[in-house]
Amino acid sequence: MSSLKILITGCRGRMGQAVAAACAADSEVVAERQIDAGDDLSSNLAACDTVVDFSFHGFTGTLVAACVAQGKRLVVGTTGLDAATEAKIREAAQHIPIVFAPNFSVGVNTLFWLTRKAAEILGPDFDLEVVEMHHNKKIDSPSGTARRLAEILCEVENLSYTSDMRHGRFGNVGARTKREIGMHAVRGGDVVGDHTVIYAAQGERVELTHKASSRQTFAQGAVRAAKWLQGKAPGLYDMEDVLNLRGR
Repeated sequence: MSSLKILITGCRGRMGQAVAAACAADSEVVAERQIDAGDDLSSNLAACDTVVDFSFHGFTGTLVAACVAQGKRLVVGTTGLDAATEAKIREAAQHIPIVFAPNFSVGVNTLFWLTRKAAEILGPDFDLEVVEMHHNKKIDSPSGTARRLAEILCEVENLSYTSDMRHGRFGNVGARTKREIGMHAVRGGDVVGDHTVIYAAQGERVELTHKASSRQTFAQGAVRAAKWLQGKAPGLYDMEDVLNLRGR
């Protein structure tokens, strides 16, 4: 059986290098091509089966269009995408299979699942807050993972991410309302990624935390997603599909 040929975009970035290392450690895949800004996309894409994208949010829309044109499968891990690019991804998924996830760690996706279950069990008496910390080079805030955690909480509590989120607090903002979720981003050092969901009520508090010490966990999950996509019909998938967590 021939190896799955992967094109890595953003190959000079931290995640691109981690994906290359994950491919090198997996006998079922090969990093056939690796590109970054300024490299030719079309010819490199033609030589591969699937793309793993950890590039720059301004490039992902171009990549999506190229994958549709050449009929290539796509794994999107780039964060900080605007609404227009996310719309392009949803449109492209009508033509090619795509795994689009804010985080590819098995542990983080377990956290997503636990976050939903805990919110359902604890109910509306608990105030909800999300805290994330990343290295001092991260350019987007909040992280894609933190945003997804907040979106899950909004879905359970019937809140709006657009109008009911509070991104930090400063000054005389008044008492905390019930219809809000706090989001707090911390930056410093070389932290790979820490995420905590806080459920606070009178007399007790529950906290769910995931801490990543290596980017390899994300890279291995992305490669796992690329392998899972083989034989899949066009559609928009996420790591809940890859890990068979949906509906549990």
